[in-house]
Amino acid sequence: MLFLRRQLLRTLSFAFGSSFILGRNQLGIAAQTPTQPKVSPSPAGAVVRDGIAGGTEMEKVTGIGGFFFRAKDPKALGLWYQQHLGVSVIPTSYGESPWQQEAGPTAFAPFKETSDYFGDTQKVWMLNFRVRDLDKMTAQLQAAGIEVKIDPQSYPNGRFARLHDPEGNPIELWQPAKPDSPH
Repeated sequence: MLFLRRQLLRTLSFAFGSSFILGRNQLGIAAQTPTQPKVSPSPAGAVVRDGIAGGTEMEKVTGIGGFFFRAKDPKALGLWYQQHLGVSVIPTSYGESPWQQEAGPTAFAPFKETSDYFGDTQKVWMLNFRVRDLDKMTAQLQAAGIEVKIDPQSYPNGRFARLHDPEGNPIELWQPAKPDSPH
């Protein structure tokens, strides 16, 4: 996993320039057009910078509004996420509030179809949740009998741990680095 994370950071730094890894708590974000161009595609490695494409301001999404996926037992899996990670499922009425995430960086990174970064090659997605205190979250999960593997390496953008939900879906926990913490 250490090699893969280093390889990913190197690739992203190359693709988006050295500004990709600026500060200890910053994570680069690449803007992408929402649809494929109808004319010839941009040259390999070309990126829309600062939301400007062809001199016109590009409309961008403001964040992730939901994450929807299939499950063998949706009710039980939703309850597991709520009990162990504090992520509540869609409210059953408009009077209830949905789960609210804190503002912060979000990595959006399609991987090659053959990547083994998610562990099981049959899994096509992996959730990455930001956490305030990785050690405390890990201890809480382990006390509930959930296996969690903490990456012993600290990276310029923070610390990571891996676990799987009851249906074997990979989850990565990320404690972003604080501006004053050594990496």
